[in-house]
Amino acid sequence: MNAKTNHPLGTSPQTVLEVVLSPLREGLMRHPLYGCLHDDRSVRIFMETHVFAVWDFQSLLTALQRLVTCVEVPWIPTADPEARRLINEIVLDEESDEVPGGGHLSHFEMYFSAMKQCGANTQPIEAFVEGLRRGFSVEEAMDVPALPAGARPFVRETMKIALSGQAHRVAAAFTYGRENVIPAMFRRFVEQLSATSPDSWSLLRHYLDRHIQKDSEEHGPQAELLVKRLCGNDEKLWSEAKETAEKALRARALLWDQVAREIAEARTAEAAGS
Repeated sequence: MNAKTNHPLGTSPQTVLEVVLSPLREGLMRHPLYGCLHDDRSVRIFMETHVFAVWDFQSLLTALQRLVTCVEVPWIPTADPEARRLINEIVLDEESDEVPGGGHLSHFEMYFSAMKQCGANTQPIEAFVEGLRRGFSVEEAMDVPALPAGARPFVRETMKIALSGQAHRVAAAFTYGRENVIPAMFRRFVEQLSATSPDSWSLLRHYLDRHIQKDSEEHGPQAELLVKRLCGNDEKLWSEAKETAEKALRARALLWDQVAREIAEARTAEAAGS
């Protein structure tokens, strides 16, 4: 029998979780990285690392899709048709969203195009994806030249959750480590890009604006509802969801720390050489 939650004043476990996560979210919103992105070089450095988070976002989403829906042959109906609907609607946008000028791309492919537009180095992420196509494990595929320092620990943490086989944990990382926090983070980036060579960043701006719109209006609420359906009234599941969400948010903060360091180091090296 499931362990029932028993929170004071009838507070829902979802509300309790959000209150616990609030300081970590606020820390991300105040992170100094956003203030570092005030020239073309710094934005390129950011993108060269962040693209790995864009990639493993898709892996986290796919893991959740496999756990909640049936993607095997022969097909059989899964237990919760509403959960299936929620995740499939998100997958549709993330894997096949509309792009400026017509056509459809995944958000990863949109981001890759944005990197090309602004002259960011795409070789590490290209080599990584090619390694995966050749059948390498994620760990093996990350053994590429010039892999950004922050990429490996972040991807490792994400994949550990994605491969856990526990739908409530994957949904918690996806919801509270990604969909709920991304709009506010990306608004900070948009503020910086508006003053930094806007013509060079039109595709990145589209990617950011699209996530702000979709995640705040649709994907965030859908993902929250999915966590609620998966955890139900089981206190143990909610506790594990909270633990996983905290790990995801801390991993993001460490990623931002590393990117901010790399930008600072690049500026110091440039100043020393001038």
